[in-house]
Amino acid sequence: MIFLGLVLVLAAVLAAVAVMLDNTGEAGLTAFGDSVPGVTEEWHVFMAGAVVAVVFMAGVMVAAFGFKHAIEMRRELRDLRDEHEESLQTLEMERRKLQQALAQARRGMGDEPSIPAQRVAP
Repeated sequence: MIFLGLVLVLAAVLAAVAVMLDNTGEAGLTAFGDSVPGVTEEWHVFMAGAVVAVVFMAGVMVAAFGFKHAIEMRRELRDLRDEHEESLQTLEMERRKLQQALAQARRGMGDEPSIPAQRVAP
């Protein structure tokens, strides 16, 4: 994949250089009804298009990273929420078991006298 990416980058650079060297005629560029200053040749127009393409791709990449981050955060929050629910359920089960053990211990103590028996002298 890295090799393919480098080949594509090299092909794009070679195409850009060829366009800039072959197009040396006069040209003009207007944006929003106004003439863009400094653009007098065809390769200037090409470079302006390349800059716009780079800015567009940067925007797409930032948006994609933002979406990826938001999805990861939602997934992490959902996992934490599920973990919290599981720990609450575990604590609730432990509380019930302890309440049952306490109730059973209290019932067991109710059968025996709470004061130890004393010997009566003859």
